[in-house]
Amino acid sequence: MPEKILILDFGSQYTQLIARRVRELNVYCEIHPYNNIPDITPDIKGLILSGSPCSVRDADYPNPDLSAFLGEMPVLGVCYGAQLMAQEGGGEVIPSTIREYGRAKLQQVDQHNRLFKEIPVGSQVWMSHGDTIKQIADNFEIIASTESVQVAAYKVKDQETYGIQFHPEVTHSTEGKRLLRNFVVHICGCSQDWTPDMFIENTVAELREKIGNDKVILGLSGGVDSSVAAMLIHQAIGKNLYCIFVDNGLLRKNEFEDVLHSYKDMGLNVKGVDAKEQFYSALSGLTDPEAKRKAIGRVFIEVFDQESHQVEDAKWLGQGTIYPDVIESVSVKGPSATIKSHHNVGGLPDFMKLKVVEPLNTLFKDEVRIVGKTLGIDDTIIGRHPFPGPGLAIRILGDITPEKVAILQEVDHIFISSLKKTGLYDQVWQAGAMLLPIQSVGVMGDERTYERVVALRAVTSVDGMTADWCHLPYEFLADVSNEIINKVRGVNRVVYDISSKPPATIEWE
Repeated sequence: MPEKILILDFGSQYTQLIARRVRELNVYCEIHPYNNIPDITPDIKGLILSGSPCSVRDADYPNPDLSAFLGEMPVLGVCYGAQLMAQEGGGEVIPSTIREYGRAKLQQVDQHNRLFKEIPVGSQVWMSHGDTIKQIADNFEIIASTESVQVAAYKVKDQETYGIQFHPEVTHSTEGKRLLRNFVVHICGCSQDWTPDMFIENTVAELREKIGNDKVILGLSGGVDSSVAAMLIHQAIGKNLYCIFVDNGLLRKNEFEDVLHSYKDMGLNVKGVDAKEQFYSALSGLTDPEAKRKAIGRVFIEVFDQESHQVEDAKWLGQGTIYPDVIESVSVKGPSATIKSHHNVGGLPDFMKLKVVEPLNTLFKDEVRIVGKTLGIDDTIIGRHPFPGPGLAIRILGDITPEKVAILQEVDHIFISSLKKTGLYDQVWQAGAMLLPIQSVGVMGDERTYERVVALRAVTSVDGMTADWCHLPYEFLADVSNEIINKVRGVNRVVYDISSKPPATIEWE
C-alpha cells in the first residue's frame, strides 16, 4: 500500500483543497469524517486536522479522541484543528475582537522550525476564522505571528504537533504549498512516489487479484470517468469486460453514434442499447428534479439489469465513481443536506446480485484525466467536459418531452460547436444550455412571437467543487445567441448565467 497522509474533516469548505495540495506533492492522502476515524496502520505517516464552521466554544463542538496520534506521529491542525488542540492542551480560545478574514502578513517567523523552512517574514497568508487562540499551554511554543494574531502558528514541545490559524491550501497563502511540503515531506518523511504510473500499476494488479477470471459489466457514458475506469479494468481482465452504453434519449445531439465510434479504436467490447422510449415514459409528467433523477436511475438499472442477463455468469459491476462522490456520500455533514442524488454512489438493488468495483474512487477529476492520458486515451474523451448522469433531463426545467429534448439538443449543439470552433472549449471546465419553463415575447420579421427562453452556462473550475462563471467574449455570445434564435425553431430569447458555485450549482437542477 502507498504511504499516506490522513485528513480529518471537521466540515470545512476547504478540506478537499487540502487533499488536492497534498496530492500535488505526489503523496497519497485520504479524507475521513472526524467522527469516523480509521484504525492506525503503518502506511499512515501523518495527520492533518481541517478547519470547521463550528467553534470550540460551542456546547457540542467536534472533539474526537486524538490520543492515538498525538506524540505518535506528526499532526498539523489547520484553523479549527489548531484551536481544538490548543484548547484541549490547556490553552484558551476566545472570540476574535474582529472577524479575521482575508489576507494577512507573517510578521514573526521561527525559520529554524522545520514547518517554516524557507518561508520568509512578510509572507502572505489567508485567515478565515471567528475565534482566535489567546493563550497556549506551557509546553506549546509560538512559531509564527501576524500583526493582529499573536498565535498564528505553534508547536508542541517534544512532539511533531503543529497548529496554524491560517489556510495554507488556498492560493492566497503565497507560501502555503511550501509549508505543506515541509510538513508532508520533511516532517512526515513521505517519499513523494505516488504517480500516475504507480497508480495504474497498483490498480491493475489489485483488479486482477480481486476479479480473477470473473466477468465485469460496466456502463459507459462517453465521459472521462467511465472511459478511464473501463481502460483500467480492460488492462486487468481483457475480454472479460463487457461494456454497455445506454441511449436514454437525454444525450447531446448525435452523442450515441459519436461515442460508440470513439470507442472503436480502444479495443473495448461495447454494446449500444436504444432505450429512449423507456426513459421518456418514466419521466412523463415529472417536474421535481429529484423525482426526475430517481426515475432515470430506476430505469437505467432496469435496462442495465436486462442487458446484464445477456452476459452469462457476470459477477461484477464496474463504475466510474470518483473521490468527490465518495466524500460527499459519507460527509461529516451527514445525509440530511442532500444537494443531489449521486447516480453512481450508494450501491445496487439486491436483485442485481453484482459486486461493485470502482477503480477510480480514490481520485479527483483532474487526477482521472492525468491517468487517462498516461493510459493513452484519446484527447477527445480526456478533454471532454463533464456531463451530468441524468443528461438533459436536469437541463430542461419542468417536465420532459421528446420535443423539448430535440430543441435543447440543437441549442446545445450550436453552443458547444461554437466553443470548439473558436478555440474556447478547452478554456472552459463545463458548458451547456438550459431550457427554461417560460416563454417570452419577441419579434421576428413583422410578426410577434411567444416562444421559449434558453440559458447558456459556462464555468471555470479545477474539480467542480467550486466554480466561477466563465467570462466569454461578448462578440462570441452575440454570435451564438444570433445563431440559436435564427436556427432553432421555438426559441426567441437567449440569456447567459453569471452565477458562481457557491452559492449556485453548476447545473440548474
